[in-house]
Amino acid sequence: MSRYFLVLSYCGTKFNGWQSQNRQQESRCVQEVLENSFFTLTRNHHEITGCGRTDTGVHAKRYIAHVDSNSDLTDPRFLVKINTLLPEDIVIHDIFKVKDSAHARFDAVSRSYTYHIHLSKSPFPELSFHYFYKKPQLHVLNEAAGLLLKYQDFNTFCKTKTDVTSTICNITKANWIMIDEDHLEFQISADRFLRGMVRLITGMCLDVDRGKLSLDEVRYSLENKSRLPRHWSVPALGLFLKDIEYPDIIRENK
Repeated sequence: MSRYFLVLSYCGTKFNGWQSQNRQQESRCVQEVLENSFFTLTRNHHEITGCGRTDTGVHAKRYIAHVDSNSDLTDPRFLVKINTLLPEDIVIHDIFKVKDSAHARFDAVSRSYTYHIHLSKSPFPELSFHYFYKKPQLHVLNEAAGLLLKYQDFNTFCKTKTDVTSTICNITKANWIMIDEDHLEFQISADRFLRGMVRLITGMCLDVDRGKLSLDEVRYSLENKSRLPRHWSVPALGLFLKDIEYPDIIRENK
């Protein structure tokens, strides 16, 4: 039995996140689709563990999961066959062997997300949020995002009714960039994120630009670990898990 890391991407539009939150209800989740495809190909059940849960509708460009198997999953033929079985909205890019103790979730040292916004109406479905308010001021968005780097407790940006025991996160990057005149992107990296955190932070930055929140109100809430006087969780469709980083030592023979 060997442990493998899977490097995959998925479009979250038609998924109820990585893992189904309610087993009583019928829902389509990424983990289940992957495990069913593995069973079809190998005729053995494989439990696949992800690097974390993504909410309904959230996408992933580079998601990492691990799986234990008696089969040689590094055989190039396996990668071709499993991708043939998987639906169009999931692809596995790479499979490599890691140490038996390597864990996709607990060994991750950094996670990066991006949130995409388009500023003008388009007839084509895009994986970004159509922001129809006034064109945001980039320097204001970055001033709001820059506040985050001064704090570690983010209870302010944690959804209610969660089972987290700690709201401490070490954010290493938080900034906005203009891709072009109609495309804004928010980039954020940290060692961990709380449930709904990135979408709430994105909404906060946009609300500061719109004058719905002040920087002083954001500071007060962060310092007192309290909810914002106004909180906005932007839609899931613009959010991508972009990358996960691990120590090199998790790979076998390294």
